[in-house]
Parts: sequence; C-alpha cells; structure tokens
Amino acid sequence: MKTETPAGAAGPARTLRGLGVSPGIAIGPAHVVESGAVAIPEYTLPPEEVEAEVARFQEAAAKARRQIRKLKSKALVLPDSASEEIGFLLDAHLQMVTNSRLTRGAEKRIREQRVNAEAAIQAEIASIAESFAGMTDAYLAARIGDVREVGRRLTRNLMRQEFKAFSHLPPGSIVLAEELTPADTALLDPRIVAGIATVLGGAEGHTAIMARSLGLPAVLGAAGLLAGLKNGTPVIVDGIQGRVIIDPTPEMLEEYGVRRAQREREREQLKGLRKLPAVTRDGTAITLQANLELPRDLEHALENGAQGIGLLRTEFLFMNRDQLPDEDEQYEVLRSIIEGMGGRTVTARTMDVGGEKLAGWMAGRYGDPPNPALGLRAVRLGLREPKLLETQLAAMLRAGAHGPLRILLPMICNVSEVQKVREMMGQVARRLRRRGAAIADPLPPVGVMVEIPGAALSADALAYAADFFAIGTNDLTQYTLAIDRSDEQVATLYDPLHPAVLRLIQFTVEAALRSRIPVSVCGEIAGDPRYTALLLGLGVRELSMSPPSIPKVKQRIRSLDVIEAARRARVIMDQSDSGRIAALLDDFNTVA
Repeated sequence: MKTETPAGAAGPARTLRGLGVSPGIAIGPAHVVESGAVAIPEYTLPPEEVEAEVARFQEAAAKARRQIRKLKSKALVLPDSASEEIGFLLDAHLQMVTNSRLTRGAEKRIREQRVNAEAAIQAEIASIAESFAGMTDAYLAARIGDVREVGRRLTRNLMRQEFKAFSHLPPGSIVLAEELTPADTALLDPRIVAGIATVLGGAEGHTAIMARSLGLPAVLGAAGLLAGLKNGTPVIVDGIQGRVIIDPTPEMLEEYGVRRAQREREREQLKGLRKLPAVTRDGTAITLQANLELPRDLEHALENGAQGIGLLRTEFLFMNRDQLPDEDEQYEVLRSIIEGMGGRTVTARTMDVGGEKLAGWMAGRYGDPPNPALGLRAVRLGLREPKLLETQLAAMLRAGAHGPLRILLPMICNVSEVQKVREMMGQVARRLRRRGAAIADPLPPVGVMVEIPGAALSADALAYAADFFAIGTNDLTQYTLAIDRSDEQVATLYDPLHPAVLRLIQFTVEAALRSRIPVSVCGEIAGDPRYTALLLGLGVRELSMSPPSIPKVKQRIRSLDVIEAARRARVIMDQSDSGRIAALLDDFNTVA
C-alpha cells in the first residue's frame, strides 16, 4: 500500500483519507446506510380536516417520544461516556417533540395556513434555520442539526416509513454512511458491528466519542466514501492512521489482518497490568479511578483495576422519567455502588442537568433555554430549586455511612455557591440526625468541578472553600475556546493543548497544591496516554477515566520518570503555539 487513490477514483482498491477518531482495525463487509432525500408531500387542507391533521401530527409526535425513550433505554447498555453523550442528546430530542418551537410552530401552521403536517414541519424547520443562521454564537447556530434530525423523525412517522436499524447485519459488518447521528449510534451493537466510517464528522463530536467508548475502530470525514459502494463490498477501517480501504487486495487483507492480530495481543497484555500498581519508574504513586455512568458499570471498573470512582455521574437517576426520584430511591442506588466498591472511595457528582431535561413537574418550568450549556443547570439549578438538591444531599449523606464518599459540585463559578451548598448540607445533616438516620461521620468532603474558566482563574479562593478539585477538561476546553466539539465546522479547533487551556489547568493544580488539597483530572485527556506525562509533570497525581482506558494509562505511568516529565512540562508551558506544544509532547512520548 504505497499509493493512495484520490477520493472517488475507481480501481480495484480505493484508499481514502479521513480522521482516525477511534483506534483499531476492522475488516469486514460493507453495510451502506442510505440517506437519500425523501419527497415531502405538500397540499392544502379543507377547513373541516384541519383538526384531524393536527391530531395526526400529535400522534406522530407521541410515537416519536416513544421511539426516543426506547433509544434512551438502549443507550443504557453503552459504556459510561458513550451513554452520557447519547443520553443528553436524546433528552434534548425528547424535549423538542414534547413542547418546543418546532412542535408549536408546526401545529400553528397546520391550523392557520391549512397545510398538511409534513409540509408544516418543513416550513417551520426552514424558519428556525433562518433565525439560527444569523447567530454569531457557533453553539446555537449548530443546534439546527438537532432540529432537522427531530423533524426527519416526525416526518418518517407521518409517512409511516420505518427506520432501518442495524440489528440484522451479518456479524463483523462495517457501517458506512454520509453521517451517523447520535440516535443512529445508539443502535450500534459492538458484537455485530466491527467498525464505522462516515463522510462527515469531527474527532471530538458525539459519534467519535461514542465510537471510542464502544471500542469500535472509526474513521470520519472520508470524502468520496460512498461513491459506487455496494453492500457486501470488503472494507478495511484503519482508525489509527485514518484510512478506509474499499475492496482491498489480498496483500492488503493479509497485512491488516496481521496488524489487527497484533493489536489484540497488545490488548491481552494490558489485562495483565490489572493487579500491578500505578507507580512511575522513580517511585511516584498515581491514583487511577473510573468515571461511572451507571451502576452496572461497577464490575467493569473493578475488572480494569480502578482504585476508586473519581466521577459518579448521578444524572441517570433523573433522566427520562415522569417522577423525580425520592430520597430513599437515590440512597439505595448510591449505597449499592459504595458497598460494591469495597472500601474504595466513591466521588459522587450532584446532578449536572438543566430544567429543560427534567420531566414531570420541572418540564417547561423555566421555558426553553436559548443555550442550555450556559443556562440554568447543575449547581445553579440545585440552588434555585433547593428541595431538589436537599433530597440528593440527604441520600448522599445516608449512603456515606456505608463507605468512603466524596461529594462533587459541577458548574461551580464562585465561592458563594460552595458556601451555600455547605450550609444546605449542614441543615440536611441536622434534620437526618433528628430523625435518627445513620449518616456519614464526619460529613463527606465537598469538592469543586473546575470546568469553567472563571473557576480556574479563581482556584486560589475556591481552594479555601473546597476539600478537593476535579478538573473537567472537556467543558473547560470547550468554554475556554468557545468551541462546540460536536460541531464539525469547528471541531478541528477543539484543542486541549491550547496554551490557554493548559495554563488554566496549571493554575488550578498549583492552587490545589498550595492549599494541600487533592486535585484530579476527569476529562477525556485523563484516559489518553498521550497526555499522561504532561499531566503528571504539571503535578496531577489522580486521574479518572472510562474503565477501558485504565490499563493503557497505567502502562504509560509505569514507563515514566516524574522528574523528567516535570522538566518537559516546564518547557511546554513556556510555549505559545499549540503545534509546538504537541511536537514537544509527542517527542517526549516517543523517547521516554
């Protein structure tokens, strides 16, 4: 394989370039996902048929809600980070088919313009797209993609077109598409699908993140991928080098078969690291913990050698349900996780969702937020709705009587928010003691999730109010660079090695060290061995990640010398160019 055929060229073998977003090698028959446009009928209704058409639209919306809830339940079997990504997006889609500008606008058009439901949906989407296009905020402008996807679902239901899932594929199939939406990805079964490749998509989008979590080799952004491609054509997906080979030669199949077998052997070798300590060559011990999305992931975390739970996302308790969980339900779930960890520390984050994502009495309480990422969510919502946060704190305090627990507060922006939560926790503790409930004694440590630039720049002050820090590098990078990593138009600009991001991480770590409080990193870079030396060199001694990433990060730690890593980190922090920083880091990783 010395040459590469230009995208779209014909030949016995076509090699296409794209973004290798999930490492690994997959070899199998192609399954092409059709994405052709559907002709939308448009006609005028007689006055007497208008209400019947509204009812038909409402029935399609109700069916869409059932479909999305079913997808949400399917997503629960995905690994933690994949489940979180798809869960949040499906909750947003559920809101769009419940009570949104799209549904309200479509119904209004049916009644006032007397047009059929399919045409009303398309007209309303066009109107929303026009208003979004004028926005300078990239995050808001990119949300039209979600609106279009929901519109397609409603239209399919109205026209009674069933969506073709991936459950009947031959084992080992390679899914090829122009684009895979989060809803599509929720239907992928790693036991059947061997790899994926798409024409569109970015390295930090939801599809890429979920592919990595599922362990599926993936290449996105491969132009010309679908040209003349038929189902069953042999395909190789090289998620390491970002290549897709259509109809490979026997020599190519042999070469990649050998490489795939070698990677499998390396994965087996990593399993042998489970019981070995995460200690550097010069004797520095590093704590490796797991990010946990659902209780069922607990066994997976222990199998990979997690020394604790560095981030327990509690959103699963609140999402996609009509009634909010009461104190006892939350307590029982948290207790089972704490006891399951057998004395290892569990760091439970209070819910990181917004009012627009909570069903039942919270639905629509604060209207449709123009930008959920910057709106009423996380600790802001908890302080606005004290009963919500008090119930969760009560469950956590009770669960803390069964093993070591830390409480992590998301989306913290200033010291007063931490102080208010501490006061609330004190009141909850006194109430629980009065009723004779067993609670954690002493009360659990309270930590701050540093994911907002303002929090990082206030780290010295926050360190006096908090017992520990957890740096969420995903949101910290996104907020610092004003980049939505799921928007393919700007996804290439999402860069954790940007000097501004690194300086915020450094500032936070140094503030924690000065105040002698623990500091961990729990974003995606914590689970990527490429960044391990830099994080350790900056002074981080706790890392939390998806369970499958623990062995490979441990392997990197055991090959490192912390003093050498600190020297390289100092050189890197003197740089002002991301490219130079990446080169210095990769050079160190190659040599060390």
